[in-house]
Amino acid sequence: MTTETLRPRILSGMQPSNDSLTLGNYIGALTQWVKLQDSYDTFYMMADLHALTVNPDPDKLRDRTRRTLAQYLAGGVDPERSTLFVQSHVSQHAELAWILSCQTGFGEAGRMTQFKDKSAKQGESGTTVGLFTYPVLMAADILLYDAALVPVGEDQRQHLELTRNLAERANARFGDDTFVVPDAHIVKSIAKIYDLQNPTAKMSKSETGKGTLWLLEDPKKAAKKIKSAVTDAGTEIRYDAAEKPGVSNLLSIYSVFSGKSIEQLEAEYEGKQYGHLKVDLAEIMENFLTDFQSKVNVYLDDPAQLDKILAVGAAKARDIAQETVSRVYSKVGLLQPSAEA
Repeated sequence: MTTETLRPRILSGMQPSNDSLTLGNYIGALTQWVKLQDSYDTFYMMADLHALTVNPDPDKLRDRTRRTLAQYLAGGVDPERSTLFVQSHVSQHAELAWILSCQTGFGEAGRMTQFKDKSAKQGESGTTVGLFTYPVLMAADILLYDAALVPVGEDQRQHLELTRNLAERANARFGDDTFVVPDAHIVKSIAKIYDLQNPTAKMSKSETGKGTLWLLEDPKKAAKKIKSAVTDAGTEIRYDAAEKPGVSNLLSIYSVFSGKSIEQLEAEYEGKQYGHLKVDLAEIMENFLTDFQSKVNVYLDDPAQLDKILAVGAAKARDIAQETVSRVYSKVGLLQPSAEA
């Protein structure tokens, strides 16, 4: 196995399924990815194969893949310290997914909550086999790199458990050294960011209303969304996720960008109105997005450099991935190709 690295390996990624990532993606993933670079061997991908499950426009998918990389970089992910690559540039993802699909029970895959939710919304005619096997491909993504840890939100924990089950099943049948069994890396201290218009629902890329803040939207439009965010009964500015989800969500966002604790913000806004909090946060958000987008545009203005970063990352990823695939092929009884072929 590829365990020579002195640091545990971590793999994560996001789908290039929209023109922009959300504020939730930034706070919940990107800021953490940047910190993880200091202690782990980090692999971050643009999960374009997963994005195919929503049947995207081909030209838009290609453009969004580069745009997603530019946002990774603008957010502080360093190609000198992290391996950055496009999922489809490493064919071993699909190869290992087939092997794992042959070890996954039909009922086991059908019990995945996200599949049940999405297939219920889309109906039988709109539900593809790709959506059904999505968690198996995700398992291949993780196991391909002998990842010890996987940064996941609570909504992805079930998929990680499937990955662990498949790895343990293969190890029991083919030998303990077939796969590294990964653990979840969940940072408890990071606040989950909720929809500005429905603060009991997670801010999502699948929503297009006024409740989602996009990293690449007009900063003034984003500031306006903050000012019109749903708040709660009463006037006291305090954190109470159950009783005051709206203002609690705003406080969580404010805390991230100001560097102040929730307690400090509560003291600062004691006796003030919700409007004061919204106006101040709107200004902070507008300034942040203006600066972030200027960095993104520098990268987007040089697509050749983006492609170079992806080529270097894919080459490193392929080397590691091929070691895993060759090992697994041998374990499951597939004849290895002749060196003379």
